[in-house]
Amino acid sequence: MQLELTKPICFFDLETTGTNVSKDRIVEISILKIFPNGNKESRTWLVNPEMEIPPEVIAVHGISNEKVANEPTFKKLSKEIYTMIRDSDLAGFNSDRFDIPLLAEEMLRAEVDFDMKHMVSVDVQTIFHKMEKRTLGAAYKFYCDKSLEDAHSAEADTMATYEVLLSQLERYPELENNVKKLSEFTTRKKSLDFAGFIGVNKEDEPTFTFGKHKGKTVDEVMEKEPGYFGWILNADFPLYTKKVLTQIKLSKLNNKLS
Repeated sequence: MQLELTKPICFFDLETTGTNVSKDRIVEISILKIFPNGNKESRTWLVNPEMEIPPEVIAVHGISNEKVANEPTFKKLSKEIYTMIRDSDLAGFNSDRFDIPLLAEEMLRAEVDFDMKHMVSVDVQTIFHKMEKRTLGAAYKFYCDKSLEDAHSAEADTMATYEVLLSQLERYPELENNVKKLSEFTTRKKSLDFAGFIGVNKEDEPTFTFGKHKGKTVDEVMEKEPGYFGWILNADFPLYTKKVLTQIKLSKLNNKLS
């Protein structure tokens, strides 16, 4: 089977210093780019995270501080990585909740204007959980009848995720071989930022999904409590959340001026 594509799609996986999207860093990234004609391009980079990798994390993915000490930082790699993915949709395993948000943080930290406006994402884990409910290793065995060697190697996990999606499309006729439809199927809840702090209501208006203003529209809060915007910008929120909120504020300001 071959994915039916109208543009390239990049399957990718990250190994990191931890699971905090705002604070942790990438130590390895692997990308498998699939083109509409079926051609493939694969790249894997080790990354110096510029912070210590905790021993308990090293025990999971096997990437030590010594191994990445002389590798380039993400800032140095960012433009090369972005060039590979900027014309593509994205896919991964648990990517909507972890890999894409963390990649976005690293890109924005490196001053690359990463944005998902012209991309959709397919989270293969969500298809698996909706259909079967298990892990990548189990998914690989279940769908492909293969054992996942080198689990928690970004390259092995990336290739396994791609193979699992192809097998899922063969197994479930109700899944449409269309990246936009797969993205809609794997989206758990509509939000404007990856972390889910800014959602949308039934009228498609941006709303806060947390704290004292949960459920209120962003416009309403900005009007009644303008200092809330500044508090979010200075607090420990993901950079992409701050970017989305700034775009909403600027859009409203432009509408007033026009």
